[in-house]
Amino acid sequence: MSVLSVADLRVSYATRDGRRDVVHGVTFEIGEGETLALVGESGSGKSTTAHALLGLLSDGGRVEGGQVRLGELDISGWSDRALRGIRGPAIGLVPQDPVTSLDPVRPIGAQVGEILRLHGHRDRRSRRARVLELLERVGIDDPDLRARQYPHELSGGMRQRVLIATAVALRPRLLIADEPTSALDVTVQRRVLDLLDDLRRDEGTSILLVTHDLGVAADRAQRLVVLKDGRIVEQGESASVLDAPTDPYTRQLLADAPAFVTGFRRTEAPPFLRDAAAVAAENPYALVATGLVKEFRVAGRERFRAVDDVSFRVRRGTTHALVGESGSGKTTTARLIARFDRPDAGSVEVAGEDVTSASGERLRALRERIQFVYQNPFASLDPRQQIADIIAEPLQNFRIGSKQERRTRALALIDRVSLPADVARRTPRELSGGQRQRVAIARALAIDPEIVVLDEAVSALDVTVQARILELLASLQSELGLTYLFISHDLAVVRRISHTVSVMRRGRIVEEGPTERLFDDPQHEYTRELLAAVPGRSEVLG
Repeated sequence: MSVLSVADLRVSYATRDGRRDVVHGVTFEIGEGETLALVGESGSGKSTTAHALLGLLSDGGRVEGGQVRLGELDISGWSDRALRGIRGPAIGLVPQDPVTSLDPVRPIGAQVGEILRLHGHRDRRSRRARVLELLERVGIDDPDLRARQYPHELSGGMRQRVLIATAVALRPRLLIADEPTSALDVTVQRRVLDLLDDLRRDEGTSILLVTHDLGVAADRAQRLVVLKDGRIVEQGESASVLDAPTDPYTRQLLADAPAFVTGFRRTEAPPFLRDAAAVAAENPYALVATGLVKEFRVAGRERFRAVDDVSFRVRRGTTHALVGESGSGKTTTARLIARFDRPDAGSVEVAGEDVTSASGERLRALRERIQFVYQNPFASLDPRQQIADIIAEPLQNFRIGSKQERRTRALALIDRVSLPADVARRTPRELSGGQRQRVAIARALAIDPEIVVLDEAVSALDVTVQARILELLASLQSELGLTYLFISHDLAVVRRISHTVSVMRRGRIVEEGPTERLFDDPQHEYTRELLAAVPGRSEVLG
């Protein structure tokens, strides 16, 4: 018997022009102890479908029709009050973002215990014991201490485990996990997904896994449902769908997923450097970091060394990746390279020039040579400015060209990054995430830099959008001779974009070399751990 059966589910949202259908006749079922993945890009309807099952649609959302059965119980059309009775005891929800899902001013233990209290666990002592049992069950060390701590005192992975503990507190038959690991490093992601697998195996819990990551779906789900524009385009056993997808959209998702990409970017000189005599006549390295050290003072504790004797070299026109988990020192190293921070020791050379102690006009000149592209383009773009003005801003800051020349340059860059001309007059909020990232890249290119630092620049994007941005970066590098320093925790993406890699852990480089060698023959245990944690790893390593 199915734990969940969904038939012809239809959902609409209110818009200025009337109601708009966003989910069109979705039908699927989940068996006992099974994981089924809903896969698709942002806007495909997967989260809307999952939330509709629980009566948790956002304002303006409405179920227009269809049937939802939980076991033998038909819950179609139930009121919010009636659905509250099954949220927790019958269906648990693990939301995507633990930062917004946890109350920042209440201890962790109180938040996990709240669902127990709401569902009749009145004895405070037994409730406390159950909370500690749950925290231990989801792999949180020292649960007695953690129960008294606040969300900001826990890592991202630990916060996600707290949400899982809350979701399974009442032993539901079905767990809906909505992008539960999209914001986590690959090693933390693997541990969280392992935990969900353990719960499925040990408790017999069925799981509806909502994800845009086909690698995650391939690893963890027995069956896949592929959604596009609110419609199912394909579903079936995971192996069958992945081995022989029948729909063009599924094939595109597979082609774009970094975990399923084969081959490497080669380390030979790019076309504009293949004249050996020309290379020999100049320094072949655009960037050389030697012995970089950076410490920070932490209140009440000894100084913390975030970067510890880091050295690497990047050939002109190639991409060098710094890889590691959050806290490994990648971004701090990048900030030292761009001289946003001054190193406590070591040196930075750009095209043979030591810029470690640059200040005043020399530092200003360095800003023209090195530009940054950040992870979150919405946060890094002025929401009040038009796109053309955003792109032209570096030209204005460096007093390059007249107002009309700057405008002309901005329009040319909009075209260069494959955006439609009419975005020039729009604002960032009118663009998609992928379009905003293209704007950020165009702005970085405005003053013709030699080096572009990309700090997790594609990690927040869907795989199809991510693939298009990576293709854009590769073509710009080939055309303009750009050198990239690519910061990432995702080795599958690094495989696709980089020529060489340095693996960082706790502020130090533990392994480095050509990307292909690092994947084919990793020497350090930490590198092997990172590779093993890549979703769809059998495809990556095979």
